[in-house]
Amino acid sequence: MKNLKIYMDKDINTELIKSKKIAIIGFGSQGYGQGMNLVDSGCDVIFGLRLGGKSDIKAKDYGLKTASIEDAVKWADIVQILIPDEVQARVYKEQIEPYMREGQYLMFSHGFNIHYGFIKPKEGVSIIMVAPKAPGHTVRSEFTAGKGVPSLIAIEKDSSGDSKNIALSYASAIGSGRAGIIETTFREETETDLFGEQAVLCGGCDFLIKTAFETLVEAGYSPYMAYFEVCHELKLIVDLIYEGGIEDMHYSVSNNAEYGDYTRGGKIINSDTKLRMKEILAQIQDGSYAKEFMEEFTSGGGGNFKSLRAKSEEHQIEKVGAEIRLLFKWGRGKLVDKSKN
Repeated sequence: MKNLKIYMDKDINTELIKSKKIAIIGFGSQGYGQGMNLVDSGCDVIFGLRLGGKSDIKAKDYGLKTASIEDAVKWADIVQILIPDEVQARVYKEQIEPYMREGQYLMFSHGFNIHYGFIKPKEGVSIIMVAPKAPGHTVRSEFTAGKGVPSLIAIEKDSSGDSKNIALSYASAIGSGRAGIIETTFREETETDLFGEQAVLCGGCDFLIKTAFETLVEAGYSPYMAYFEVCHELKLIVDLIYEGGIEDMHYSVSNNAEYGDYTRGGKIINSDTKLRMKEILAQIQDGSYAKEFMEEFTSGGGGNFKSLRAKSEEHQIEKVGAEIRLLFKWGRGKLVDKSKN
């Protein structure tokens, strides 16, 4: 196995990014988290937004500099695109590409549009990635706590000759040099990220929780008990795995829980599950998932997506969970305040 190189602040020219003008396109989760951290790190940042829109108002409430997307691109050395994947290609074509010039850096936090060819940048532009491995609100909360989240960096095209150093310096400025930075490729980041989301982190976890909840409720158990057992306690297990791996989780739980893991887990997640995971991965690798996703929002108008979201929001576990969270007090304050970030 190839040795893994982890870059920390001590390995990086942390001042390099401060010599560049950075345009953050978007003020959603990542735009908020990365942009605020860059500003606090002393970088010269402007947010390219729809002037007068909700994001523009939110950014101005923080005292941040904003401009139209077109003007932000004209002004910047680095253009970091942090708007949703499904709109990036259109916004790039209409509001970014006409104003890009040779010598600029085009940056992403997910390789989707570059890897699948929905965005094809012009010659003379460096194409780089800095991808924090956490939602933007966590990128921000960890930074303000004096810590950071790990990031991936990737260089698709190095027209400038210093793209890797720029990527490392940017990653450091958002706090990742405190945690660790790993170099990868656009292809590897995109395909593993999509697979992880679909098979485990979002899709797999979401459906595992809901199906277990339904199984208990349909068997006559209280939905409140079901929520605690299959949803609330998941965080406790994930925290143990996050900090010390599966071995530490096994060490911390009871012998009964550990034995149940070994003898029953494979009845839920087995060779059939792995076969379906391979099918999902194949659709990611051959681009058919990317095509399906983009068509949903271009020709489909996002109708099926909205219907699926509404169905998920109506699930009983969401109603039970909201009720329980109002009655009990645990953990820290919420990371997400939709009116502010």
